[in-house]
Amino acid sequence: MQFLLALLIGILFGAGLFMILRRSIVKIILGLALLGQGANLLIFSMGGVESKLPPLIDSAATTLTGNFADPVPQALILTAIVIGFGAQAFAIVLVKRVYAVLNSDDLDLLNSTDQE
Repeated sequence: MQFLLALLIGILFGAGLFMILRRSIVKIILGLALLGQGANLLIFSMGGVESKLPPLIDSAATTLTGNFADPVPQALILTAIVIGFGAQAFAIVLVKRVYAVLNSDDLDLLNSTDQE
């Protein structure tokens, strides 16, 4: 399981970097989305993949003992998903507006400032 998760993270990072190096803005946004999902899986894998007990303390106990799941990576991933979704939505709207004005999503056309 650990090997498959590491392989999936590597594939997501590789595909995301490949997409970022393209000239199309849409492919860059897709690459950033893949990189974000790869980072989320990396954080999740650092928290441990095996199934453990939930981190709940019994009313009679004063400390948490035994093998329990760490909720911090899961909370970080949930926050990263929400922030990533908002950033991607903003980028998609921005690209839609750029495409409506220039009729192209090529980065070379966006670099020129001349009105020809």
